[in-house]
Amino acid sequence: MAGFRRLDKASGVTGVVLLAALAGLPLAVPGNYLIGVLTVAAIYGIWAVSWDFMSGLTGRENFGHSLFIGVGAYAAGFLNVQMGLGPWWSLPAAMLAAMTFGLLLGFPTLRLRGPYFALAMLSAAVIMQRLMLIFWEYSGGEEGIQDITPLIRNPLHYYWFVLGALGVTTALLSWLARSRWGLILRAIKGDEATCLAAGLPITAYKIMSLVISAAFAGLGGALYAHYQLQVSPQLFAVVTSITVITMVYVGGIGTIFGPVGGALLLTLMTEGLRNFGEWRLMIYSLLLIFILFFLPNGIVAPAWARIRRAVTGGRR
Repeated sequence: MAGFRRLDKASGVTGVVLLAALAGLPLAVPGNYLIGVLTVAAIYGIWAVSWDFMSGLTGRENFGHSLFIGVGAYAAGFLNVQMGLGPWWSLPAAMLAAMTFGLLLGFPTLRLRGPYFALAMLSAAVIMQRLMLIFWEYSGGEEGIQDITPLIRNPLHYYWFVLGALGVTTALLSWLARSRWGLILRAIKGDEATCLAAGLPITAYKIMSLVISAAFAGLGGALYAHYQLQVSPQLFAVVTSITVITMVYVGGIGTIFGPVGGALLLTLMTEGLRNFGEWRLMIYSLLLIFILFFLPNGIVAPAWARIRRAVTGGRR
């Protein structure tokens, strides 16, 4: 137990140092371009770590995570533009809206076995995307909701705020993952039948983990809406969920902190490959194939483990 606490302290110190480095990076590189890229990367980090908390720990992969992202973004846009509420109200409202959807969908879908949960969540996201087009009078149709009020007008200050939200989200979900709750979720992933035989309310644990996952996905959706100053049905698209899942696998699934690094890495890699023009997509795809096939544990999580061992002097 003492070794576990030392390891946990090392993780916290390393995380704070990395956050400080990310916060200071825009100061070393003038201009708003890098700030914009890092802001989007931090938002993707929130989405990735929220997906990993439920799907990475329980093994029930959610292919419809974009549903919660879109619900949070549209809740923020609707309350701000349609109802005239201040932008800061959108953050708790987006989390509450996404949690409600998570609760309503969790009851019927998390009782399904095999791949049916993933397919059900994927279908729910696709249906919601179509509903945003059908009820265009309220949702804005293909154009979505425009002219959303920014939370913070200074781009650098908003980046710092989003980075802080990422740090708090990662720390909170990491703490939950190390708690008794997280141990039970990992046990469900390892052998659900044994957990059920032991009398554990596994469905309740899975539903609540989905609700927590949805809450932070909705928070990230609201932050994205206030950054882009608009939302569109494209947020519900399957490609949004696939992008988030890819970031989790690149970072290291089931590690909470790994997906944050995966989101930062892939976002920066995407921007860095723009100079390759028409070859960009091919290079990006080949790199992803190499990582996913030959580095099954991801890139970030193993590197993070080595850093922690170095900080603790090799103690476990």
